[in-house]
Amino acid sequence: MSMHEPESSRSPLPAVEDPPRHWSELSLDGLRDYRRTLAAEEEKISYWRRLVHARIDVLEAEAQHERGLTIDELVRVLGDTGAGHGRTALVSVEAAAPLPDLPVLEEMWVTELDPNDPVAVAEAVNRLRVAEKQLTQYRHGLHQRLDDATGELIVRYREAPAAALVAFSRPHRRTGGMS
Repeated sequence: MSMHEPESSRSPLPAVEDPPRHWSELSLDGLRDYRRTLAAEEEKISYWRRLVHARIDVLEAEAQHERGLTIDELVRVLGDTGAGHGRTALVSVEAAAPLPDLPVLEEMWVTELDPNDPVAVAEAVNRLRVAEKQLTQYRHGLHQRLDDATGELIVRYREAPAAALVAFSRPHRRTGGMS
């Protein structure tokens, strides 16, 4: 797919189950399950965003050297976010989880790229930035749905405070086969 192709013709991200028309359509357990599904999807998308960011950083760092990066340089590049903060995250993403349907994500790991070819590096970085933008937009939508579902949970817990105690009476479950 050409990097000049309009964004509207690119493959969309996978759709997470739409919210109900009215929250009353979901039981309390259904609402909790819906929110857990959203949270698991947000975790996965955040993981892929971090990988895209790391790949951009490596490509840009390699382009500044006449040779491959040393281990120390690679550690510095991947450890520094540019804002003085190291990259740290606790994630529980399944290794076999499918990639989101982004046109450039599978190309992210192409290693035949010549770091001394500024045009090839710029095109690769541009494709990755498009992927990052799509992931970010999708993630923002997930955050809005999470906020809405959390708000509805708060309303229900205020109406029936004992319903919130279920978190203490049974173990937390995740959806999507993750544990």
